[in-house]
Amino acid sequence: MNAARPLLRRRPIRAAHLPDSVPPLLQRIYAARGVTSADGLARDLGALADYRPLGGIEAAVELLERALRERWHITLVGDYDADGATSTALAVEVLRACGAATVDYLVPNRFTQGYGLSAELVGQARARGAQLLITVDNGVAAHAGVRAAQAAGMAVLVTDHHLPGATLPPADAMVNPNLATDGFPSKALAGVGVIFYVLSALRARLRVAGWFAERGLAEPKLAELLDLVAVGTVADVVALDGNNRILVEQGLRRIRAGRARPGLRALLRVAGRDPARLVATDLGFAIGPRLNAAGRLDDMALGIECLLARDEARALELAQRLDALNRERRELEQGMREQAMASVEAALARLGGTALPDGLCLFDPQWHEGVVGLVAGRLKERFHRPAAVFAPGEDGQLKGSVRSVPGVHVRDVLADIAARQPDLVRRFGGHAMAAGLTLDPARLDAFADEFAATVTRYADAEALQPVLWSDGELAPDELDLNSAEMLRAGGPWGQGFPEPLFDGVFAVHSAREVGQGHLKLVLRDPRVGTLHDAIAFNYAELGLAPDAGEARFAFRLDVNDYRGERRAQLLVQGYDLALA
Repeated sequence: MNAARPLLRRRPIRAAHLPDSVPPLLQRIYAARGVTSADGLARDLGALADYRPLGGIEAAVELLERALRERWHITLVGDYDADGATSTALAVEVLRACGAATVDYLVPNRFTQGYGLSAELVGQARARGAQLLITVDNGVAAHAGVRAAQAAGMAVLVTDHHLPGATLPPADAMVNPNLATDGFPSKALAGVGVIFYVLSALRARLRVAGWFAERGLAEPKLAELLDLVAVGTVADVVALDGNNRILVEQGLRRIRAGRARPGLRALLRVAGRDPARLVATDLGFAIGPRLNAAGRLDDMALGIECLLARDEARALELAQRLDALNRERRELEQGMREQAMASVEAALARLGGTALPDGLCLFDPQWHEGVVGLVAGRLKERFHRPAAVFAPGEDGQLKGSVRSVPGVHVRDVLADIAARQPDLVRRFGGHAMAAGLTLDPARLDAFADEFAATVTRYADAEALQPVLWSDGELAPDELDLNSAEMLRAGGPWGQGFPEPLFDGVFAVHSAREVGQGHLKLVLRDPRVGTLHDAIAFNYAELGLAPDAGEARFAFRLDVNDYRGERRAQLLVQGYDLALA
């Protein structure tokens, strides 16, 4: 069964006043993304937003300075994804460099403890002797955990970027750019970005106080840790606004220059990526999944220790273990995805060929809760509608993950359901595009009906119609390696600042299947007769056949580096499209 063919639309181009040094093709692409002046092109550290407008930053720094001066035992409470792992590693490195007496970390077990700072995790921290708990990439909803920590005599600093609920936990200090009263200009910081800013403010406070000079300590060079910030930012799929593009670009520059930390170098090695040619998407597709595999199938401490490793051999050993977990994760995901697709096909058959529900909801007792988010993402991409996928949890409850489409704020959907039917959803939290939740098994069918109905109410007229946004056609002389290299260097591209996509009419000159379901193509440009290498991944889902003829294609222009020979290559994203 194929999903609906996407509409093809071209991005409107705004008037721009960019420097003449920016090539015309990039000027057009930047303007279509709202960058209309030289200010939007800044990628140097000096252009980063100042930390001072961040709400709660002064209270956070005062608490951290007190903890350092009084030699408190500090415990980081992380999250079991790549953002949480990089946030934890960053905080451990900087606090130790600042001379903290004791710094360690805890990450909840996804399967037995669930997400974030819980009362159970507080008990573990207390047993270690923790006096200050610092949450990274979590905590804004940890009411019970914060109260339990304070009742046990611990102070709590919450650093998070998730959307807050109606009330906030009574932390001693809290930094989150998404709080209603926060004046920080970038609301898109990942968790690692938030703790980076907190630690930057701490370093500034300690410098003024003479802390480093008095103790003979070298000031931590936070720029040297931007490789971690880049990985966490890209892997968490937050919007790459101007501030995040600076953080990611600076981290990429460090990695390309061979100055990445041993753990990241080892992860790139096992992934077969050349650090010198790294782009932002490599962080999301090569490093992120390997770190996430630890939290999905094992213990995220494995990923954090890889990031903290100083010894090259140790880093490689840990990276190889993460790579093996990622292969296991892929096998699990493939089986679950095939079962999920079959379930959707069966549902469509039961409906007599009519449209699918606006919100998909699937469960199988054999599925693995660590992989449900990936399967939900695949379903969302294939059928372009929010998808909730559930697996059995350790406590007898169903653990679910939801992925959404632009135009449907999935956390608001869940909040709406929970407000109208308080007994339906036990726990939930997340973002506009992704959320997690827990259900009683007996309530699954009721939730499925309510989820589909609520998505219908929240979805605008075109939210459930897939759309490919094109940057227009490329001239024949732009379909070359120089343009492909320029586009790679013009990023970083990512969420909220999408990689350029083009469209054009081509004839299929030749085609052969490669790998599992991919099509290697040679396309002929009918305007001038030139031939271009292309590849279509999962070509059947695009409605593309090996004997296809002339049609309008949507594609990205990329560089294919095969056996040392670099050539331009078209990455096909859509086939036989009509401009809408």
